Amino acid sequence: MQGKVVIVTGSNTGIGRVTAQDLASRGAHVIMACRSEDKTRPVVEEIRSATGNANVEFVELDLGSLASVRRAAQTILDRGTPIHLLVNNAGLAGSKGVTSDGFELTFGVNHLGHFLFTNLLLERMRESAPARIVIVASKAHYKAEGLDFAAFRKPTASSTAFPEYCVSKLCNVLHAKALAKRLEGTGVTTYALHPGVVASDVWRKVPWPFRSLIKLFMISNEEGAKTSLYCATSPDVADHSGRYYDQCKEREPSKRARDPELAEALWARSEEWTSSTGG
Repeated sequence: MQGKVVIVTGSNTGIGRVTAQDLASRGAHVIMACRSEDKTRPVVEEIRSATGNANVEFVELDLGSLASVRRAAQTILDRGTPIHLLVNNAGLAGSKGVTSDGFELTFGVNHLGHFLFTNLLLERMRESAPARIVIVASKAHYKAEGLDFAAFRKPTASSTAFPEYCVSKLCNVLHAKALAKRLEGTGVTTYALHPGVVASDVWRKVPWPFRSLIKLFMISNEEGAKTSLYCATSPDVADHSGRYYDQCKEREPSKRARDPELAEALWARSEEWTSSTGG
């Protein structure tokens, strides 16, 4: 990874932080795209100190605001540097409401914000090939019964927001597959993965004491980052694209995640929403 430029979203905590630090330790120029500057700046300094790599920096990115997504992408593109790796790691679970653009909150952050961010960076990534796009999904996608496009324009309907989380993770896997189809032959490859059930900050909105209890049965952030890093760096999967991984091995995703018509329907609607919404 020496000299490679990489972007990791949501990298000031959890598996994103572990991923960013590991890539920095390998010599990569790491852009930490995160929502909070106050929470990220100290982490940037800690990673620089721990790795001896000064090329670690912060870019503000709020995935719940399409305007913020556009600003972040433009800030990165304006530097004129290549982009060799994008890790769409940020996510939330157990949060209810809508984004600033009126989309169901979990869908808006976990899928739609990342969809726009990726699309805005795609041309630069094609120019930088070989390059990889790694999308952190979840095995929760197996529980999603399908996509209700009307529900994406309404506040969270469930009391736990877990059904919405499962649907957003199905969107992640479908996104990786649709991207792979469009990027075939370009040298840019895509990966979706289940990191394991990780005791990370993604569960911060789950009420106490349930949050404390469920974390007892989860793996560490270091364990959770392994599959992200495998997809991001392993030569074994350099020629693979659009596939789904769990525990550093390829797995078959759900039947719905393998539906090309559903992937295309999601792409078309996501493209429409991100192009027509000014944020």
